[in-house]
Amino acid sequence: MTDHQHTIQKLYASAEGTSLDIAAFLSCFGQDSYVCNIPAQMDFRGSDIALVASGMAEAFPDIHREIFSIDVLGDTVVVELAIRGTHRGTLMTPEGPLAATGKVIDVPCCDVFRMKNGKIAAFHCYNAFSIMQQQLT
Repeated sequence: MTDHQHTIQKLYASAEGTSLDIAAFLSCFGQDSYVCNIPAQMDFRGSDIALVASGMAEAFPDIHREIFSIDVLGDTVVVELAIRGTHRGTLMTPEGPLAATGKVIDVPCCDVFRMKNGKIAAFHCYNAFSIMQQQLT
């Protein structure tokens, strides 16, 4: 296992609903890092990066990310996964907050990471937000 793969696995493990660890999540990022949720057109920088994990865990307390593959090519890591959970809290969306529906999601996703000095410099999340919206209505 590469160091980059280990860092990414640590990131996902720290963002699980049953073991949420914001400090461990943030420790995977370097200075001046950012996260971009591509479909939602939302960027997170600095301390707001914590909202990526905490916001999803608040909306889906049982959130789990099933990893299908992790591919490392130099300083680029591509992860194919599914985001699963039960909507029991408020989900912040570009259109505003969405109150809990009690519905279960199973959302396909592809995450692309750019690494620098062993830390995440950029995290682009390509989740199927339209599928999640359908599952929550």
